[in-house]
Amino acid sequence: MPGSEGISAATKPRRGTVIASGLLCGVLALVVIYTKRSAFYSLRAVVVVAAIGFAAVLLQLWLRNREKTPVVHPPIWLNVLGILFALAALFADTLKLSAQASQLMALGAVGSFAVSGALILDIFRKDRVARK
Repeated sequence: MPGSEGISAATKPRRGTVIASGLLCGVLALVVIYTKRSAFYSLRAVVVVAAIGFAAVLLQLWLRNREKTPVVHPPIWLNVLGILFALAALFADTLKLSAQASQLMALGAVGSFAVSGALILDIFRKDRVARK
């Protein structure tokens, strides 16, 4: 049939995306399995889980940029800000930050990662809508 080529190409799974999704699920499963329940109440656990999710978005961006010509760039300044907030939250005791400042640093890290990931995913969505 003449139209069957388009259907098979459209339903062909993206191998890299599927592998990346599986790796993300595996990493998150390891974090959940080997972490005590009380650790999930700490700021470090929140920052680590947010960083794993953001790394998954960056991996998806990297896989997408390998396939497409219009390359998408993540907001570098927002990523650097998130990393600085995360480092400050992780080393709050060494930096002698108060508990409130430590919580604000963790919130800043998670917020920066979330906004940067949302911006990247919005670009993906706009590109997919424009292709239709």
